[in-house]
Amino acid sequence: MRAVVQRVSEASVTVGDEVISAIGRGFLILLGVTHSDGEEEAAYLARKIAGLRVFEDDQGKMNLSLADVNGEALVVSQFTLYADTRKGRRPSFIDAARPEHAEPLVERFVEHLRALGIPTKTGRFQAHMAVRLCNDGPVTLILDTAQMRSST
Repeated sequence: MRAVVQRVSEASVTVGDEVISAIGRGFLILLGVTHSDGEEEAAYLARKIAGLRVFEDDQGKMNLSLADVNGEALVVSQFTLYADTRKGRRPSFIDAARPEHAEPLVERFVEHLRALGIPTKTGRFQAHMAVRLCNDGPVTLILDTAQMRSST
């Protein structure tokens, strides 16, 4: 799984003319799934993100987690995170999991975040969404379970 995690002061997702999800302080998580991902990756990534200490403490140091600041998460599935742009100008999405594999894993990732006590909202799978955010910092992190596992 691959995630782009942005620390936000607020974020929302609109489908058509309807705001379907909105959060205040927390993380906007753009989440991609590849073919080899499974339950283990969903659980691992949720734990990793929930524990990230990127919110500032009283001394201005990034020392607090999402739970420490009573933050929320907004998870938006994004297959384009697995785009291969090495050849030509048109990206290949062959590394992105098919919807029937990806959607249940996105849902499991969300369930894991909620089980960790993180209030979590979502976008709408396979919908055309307008995602709005106010990146706080800015702080943006890229996490990839394949790279993270090989370095531990």
